[in-house]
Amino acid sequence: MDLAWIVGVFVVAVLGTAVAGLVSKWIDRKVTARVQWRTGPPLLQPLYDILKLLGKETLVPRQARRAGFLLAPVIGFAAACVAAALLWAANIDPSRTLPGDLILVWYLLMVPSVALIIGGASSANPHAVIGASREMKLMLAYELPMLLAVLTSVVASGFTFNLGGLIQSAGAGVAGKITMAVGFIIGVLCTQAKLGLVPFDMAEAETEIQGGVYVEYSGPPLALWLLTRAMMFALMPIFLVTVFWGGFAGGAAGVATGALKYVLVVVLLVLIRNTNPRLRIDQAMRFFWYGLTPIAVVAVILAAAVF
Repeated sequence: MDLAWIVGVFVVAVLGTAVAGLVSKWIDRKVTARVQWRTGPPLLQPLYDILKLLGKETLVPRQARRAGFLLAPVIGFAAACVAAALLWAANIDPSRTLPGDLILVWYLLMVPSVALIIGGASSANPHAVIGASREMKLMLAYELPMLLAVLTSVVASGFTFNLGGLIQSAGAGVAGKITMAVGFIIGVLCTQAKLGLVPFDMAEAETEIQGGVYVEYSGPPLALWLLTRAMMFALMPIFLVTVFWGGFAGGAAGVATGALKYVLVVVLLVLIRNTNPRLRIDQAMRFFWYGLTPIAVVAVILAAAVF
């Protein structure tokens, strides 16, 4: 790959993902407001929130671990940017992707959650520490069924860990194979938890722990967290569409079809968020370990049997 192509894809991916994420967050907030009989924010409100915070003062708790507290949002944002570049590169030209880039993207998508745990634990605030503890337990709960769900696609594609290979072999994807459909549904539910959306928002839980992991953040660091969350709101649906549903490749028709698939995933996430109450952390862990994980194991076995 030439340097110009890599830089171009990175810039387009970061900007495109940021825009898509901010618009998706606005849709989420608008729909939520309408469900609650409120008007909701204007289209550019998510952007206004970030710009406003960039002009505010950064306050660091006196007893906080300053390095970990301030570096955490930077690390999370950087990982989201690199993951965006890899996902967009795979969809722009599936033949030019890196070998095993699925594994790399998987790890990069975990980094923002890990950074959130580090930031919350470094803040020296008991509410943030509780939030970090909940986020850690939630990660231990949803990552296993999410991994197994992705493996259904890997197995169905002939054991390829290349995003380009998954895109080219997906075909009808969730509409063509039962195991892919099951993996996709499990992926959506795990994505709900990875994004910290209701009913899996116990790490933030404003009514219980005052924002949890975010409670001590202000100014540019908080703006970076908001931007990272917006980008993850776009990245996870793109990841699901890429792994389970043929991605966005295939010219203008492929981009249009992929965009519709993306919108469908976002709609599912927003609907789940607005139709369920918050779970306790123990209920969430039981749901993922004893509910989704066995189903995901069966799906992987059936995928291996070419079902």
